[in-house]
Amino acid sequence: MKIKSYKELGAYQKSYDLVIMIYKMTQKFPKDEMYTMTSQIRRSAISIPSNIAEGYMRGSKEYIQFLKIALGSCAELETQLSLSKDISLCNQKEYDQAISLLSEVIKLLMTYVKRIGKFSDEQESDSNRSPLSANRY
Repeated sequence: MKIKSYKELGAYQKSYDLVIMIYKMTQKFPKDEMYTMTSQIRRSAISIPSNIAEGYMRGSKEYIQFLKIALGSCAELETQLSLSKDISLCNQKEYDQAISLLSEVIKLLMTYVKRIGKFSDEQESDSNRSPLSANRY
C-alpha cells in the first residue's frame, strides 16, 4: 500500500496527538512561564509533525534531513519534559504519558530514516552501475 499523504504516517499522527497533549499540559503551567518553558516546549512539540510534513512534501532527497530535524526536536522536547517534571511544572502521570508517546514517535522516525536511507543507498548503487553491467542481468 502506497502512502498518499504525510497524514497517513504513524509518526505524523502520533506526533500530532503529542502536540495536543503538550498544549493541554502546558495550559496548567504558571503564567510567568508563558514566554519561557511553555513557549519552548510547545515550539519543540510543534516542530516534530511540521518537519515530517514538510520533508514529505519536499521529496526524497530532503526527506531524511527533515526527519532528522524532527528527531532533534524530539530530543529537545524530551529534555524540556524532564525539566518540567523536575521543577514541578507537570506531574509524574503527565510526564509519563508524554514521554511514552514521544518514545513511540522517536522509534517510528528512526525506522523511517533507516528505511529511506537504505532505499536511497540502493538507488544510488543502481545509478552508479555501468550500462554494460546493468545489461548483463
